[in-house]
Amino acid sequence: MSHLFRHLPSVDAVLTALDDEQDMKELPRPLLRGLVNEFLDVCREEIRSGVIGEESALALGTLIPRIKAYVRTKARPHFRRVLNATGVVVHTNMGRSLLAKEAVDAVVEACAHYSNLEFDLDTGERGSRYSHVEKLLCDITGAEAALVVNNNASAVFIMLETLAKEREVVVSRGQLVEIGGSFRIPDVMSKTGAILHEVGATNRTHVKDYEGAINENTGALMRVHTSNFRLIGFTKEVSLPEMRELGDRYDLPVLEDLGSGSLFRFDGMGLINEPTVQEVVAQGADVVSFSGDKVLGGPQAGIIVGRKRWIDMIKKNPINRAVRIDKMTLAALEATLRLYLDMDKAKSSVPTLNMITMPYKNLRSRANRLAKVLREELGDAVTVGVRKGVSRVGGGAFPEQDLDTALVTVQPRELSVPELKKRLLDTEPPLVARIEDDVFCLDPRTLDPKEYRLAAGAIRQALT
Repeated sequence: MSHLFRHLPSVDAVLTALDDEQDMKELPRPLLRGLVNEFLDVCREEIRSGVIGEESALALGTLIPRIKAYVRTKARPHFRRVLNATGVVVHTNMGRSLLAKEAVDAVVEACAHYSNLEFDLDTGERGSRYSHVEKLLCDITGAEAALVVNNNASAVFIMLETLAKEREVVVSRGQLVEIGGSFRIPDVMSKTGAILHEVGATNRTHVKDYEGAINENTGALMRVHTSNFRLIGFTKEVSLPEMRELGDRYDLPVLEDLGSGSLFRFDGMGLINEPTVQEVVAQGADVVSFSGDKVLGGPQAGIIVGRKRWIDMIKKNPINRAVRIDKMTLAALEATLRLYLDMDKAKSSVPTLNMITMPYKNLRSRANRLAKVLREELGDAVTVGVRKGVSRVGGGAFPEQDLDTALVTVQPRELSVPELKKRLLDTEPPLVARIEDDVFCLDPRTLDPKEYRLAAGAIRQALT
């Protein structure tokens, strides 16, 4: 065994052999050297385990194809593109919403050049970064003022820290939700210094419950939209207009955390009627917080809109600097919001809205096209079919609502379905889909037609 170790090529010899490979030249030299060392360690382990037992297997010419494949695989960026064929539109684990082309172009422009991020072009003096989107948000939602922070958790945090620190916030027990990542409203509230005052029962809360809780230390009345679960049956919640009346009577702000807030009405499309931000503002909420990267279909952001009296107080909070958005987020958000000035334009241009509202007949046509591509590319290595199925909105929105879709089924002839799913995580690009009834299923709702050949290529890689 020891003599085999002596036949391993040196690192420098391998590096010299790789000099003619253009993609290898583009890698930082320390990274390439490290990966070559890693590969030679793999060879040493193969010698010890008996996988390599002949000197010829260690010849540089023999090893070079393996080394190239190893380096190319290991040198890939850790954060990279994934093909989403799951049918979950706002997929939290895969980056949530896709940006509209207009938003992508705006981000590129913001990154490639200097900008007027905090420079007032009218006065030549320092300006506010929020001025780029505040008027848009007010025009779309009907609010008096607006502010944007880095995500909705930050929006809830700064809202409570500003308006209710060391004071009580009255919340219905049935609205004390936990969302992804163990984000719980009571925990966040305690970190802000606000004091949670629960009222009502899990399933029923009345106006008298809120009114009975109001005292000299009450700072706000708060509603939390339960977007990621439903309570049905013998239930009762206090409406926003009723809350508004209480707030006016006791001079208390009415806060609403919409979570995955929407600017677009989805009723009439097979989905239940979720309240839009515009409706919540019109019904009297003083301060409304919601996400920019879920159903809205923009970048990750926490958007706060409402009455100027309260929003101005939040803007002055020093925490605002710790949670402010960067220029890329700002550029993407402005471009996305501009599309919402025309709801028909938003529906066709914002990928999230387009995917959610796509009719079944269109999905069936897409599924047939995808199935045709897979048959052409993969031949008899797989059996391909099309059948009816369901998609989901995701991101905590419309949790119990199914969207009709057409699924493309793939059954490998010489590979198990679970093994195919596992191997597809290591293809270039990775392809993520789901298994139903022991068949691998691809949902064209979340797979762009331009990605069909890529999906077929990924499956081919996995099969071989």
